[in-house]
Amino acid sequence: MSRTLYTVIFLTLVSAVAVGAHRYMWIRMVRDAALPGPWRHVVTALLALLCVGLFVGPVAARTLGGRAANLGQAGAFAWLGSLFLFLVAMGSTDLVKVGVDLAQRIFGDGANEAIDPERRLFFQRALSGTATAGAVLATGAAVHGAVRDPEIKRVEVRLPGLPADMDGFRIVQISDLHVSATIRRPYVERVVELTNGLKPDLVALTGDLMDGSVPALREHMAPIASLESTWGSYFCTGNHEYYSGADAWIAELKRLGVRVLRNEHVQVAGIDVAGIDDAHAARFGGDHGPDLPKAVRGRDTSRPLVLLAHQPTAITDAAQHGVNLQLSGHTHGGQIWPFGYLVRLVHPYVSGLHQHTADCQIYVSRGTGYWGPPMRLGAPHELTLVTLRAA
Repeated sequence: MSRTLYTVIFLTLVSAVAVGAHRYMWIRMVRDAALPGPWRHVVTALLALLCVGLFVGPVAARTLGGRAANLGQAGAFAWLGSLFLFLVAMGSTDLVKVGVDLAQRIFGDGANEAIDPERRLFFQRALSGTATAGAVLATGAAVHGAVRDPEIKRVEVRLPGLPADMDGFRIVQISDLHVSATIRRPYVERVVELTNGLKPDLVALTGDLMDGSVPALREHMAPIASLESTWGSYFCTGNHEYYSGADAWIAELKRLGVRVLRNEHVQVAGIDVAGIDDAHAARFGGDHGPDLPKAVRGRDTSRPLVLLAHQPTAITDAAQHGVNLQLSGHTHGGQIWPFGYLVRLVHPYVSGLHQHTADCQIYVSRGTGYWGPPMRLGAPHELTLVTLRAA
């Protein structure tokens, strides 16, 4: 399938879902609640504008640029997150309605099956009001969760074969930073400040650092050059690097002093650190695409191996190629509850440290920034301090 056809199909499906979601909200908030005349028109117009804004905001940001366009994109993404929470809330009240109707059918008096229309309307409005209030409160909590500092997540990992003099080796993992229209230089500077304060021996950048071109975001990514560690900063590509121009960003990160690991490994003290291209990189042509056998070829297998791989799905191959610890991101831990349950259908691990096999572990970061909606609910963003311990 060509990229053009893939894009057309994707946009068609996204448009259908967006329109359908807003139609569902209109049915629940306007039609079923029988809003009176003025409010009916106001809410209908507002939902229509919000639906259109989902598409206009991102397109304007990419084609026009500028502060106003960026604010439009931020607003569109904020509404996307709120829409998800509204749908969850409205869907939950629909389940309540189904339960009440079912109970009425089972336990109700056959002579009184019909519910008084006024009572039914009151019940419908109460459910809609409750769902709306719940979604608004959840949105506020989610926005607050996104704008605060990332949580410092401290994890200890025992590695077989780790030299005794490396016990306590500190790796700070930054993943899914997503520098973009809403994550700008001040936040990157804060992440760098927090990272340097942890006194890392090595910094692992596990992909999706940005959403946008080098010219648009060079200034905002510049603080990455100020990362301080004993052995330097190492990077593997994520899928969003390819959406943003991977070759240009690889060159830019090298200019900033970051070692880019593209299907290769390096020796760092008494361990090997390998990195592979993102799982979807081959779709973008050129010499891109993950190649783990190439990445580990020729290494001393008596040395512990740490792999930087953006997507957790790489763990299956990692376990077969002597990887002792894989550091990944991509999932954001679900980012907005309860989306994490859907992520589990695709990825074997969504967040945290997991023992995949007897000799292979994986740590999945919830991400240091956020993608799309400036929201975090039930999945705080994190800056991860991984301390290696001798087994």
